[in-house]
Amino acid sequence: QVQMAESGGGLVQAGGSLRLSCAASGLPFSLYTMAWFRQAPGKEREFVAASSRSGLNTYYTESVKGRFTISRDNAKNTVYLQMNSLKFEDTAVYFCAAKRYGDDYYRETYDYWGQGTQVTVSS
Repeated sequence: QVQMAESGGGLVQAGGSLRLSCAASGLPFSLYTMAWFRQAPGKEREFVAASSRSGLNTYYTESVKGRFTISRDNAKNTVYLQMNSLKFEDTAVYFCAAKRYGDDYYRETYDYWGQGTQVTVSS
């Protein structure tokens, strides 16, 4: 079956960097749009970034533009989220997601989800 294995979360100081990884298995990875969502305590889950099948098209929520970069390695069945200039408000559980069809990358209509990895940014 499909599995989404996330890693790279942890504790970092404001202004620091962190790189998240999500290794997928059990699906034709190169045919899926990949994305990252996050959920802070007491708040709704929100879209962070998405990558098209080829990785040539990327999309970001306004608050992370210029700081976060999503990328993918289809040969490794892995999607990454490089997070720079981290802020306290970036603190959240980050989820990896995959969807086969549709161009609505910003909506939570993804087929598969990872278990989430905690990112904590200290002031």
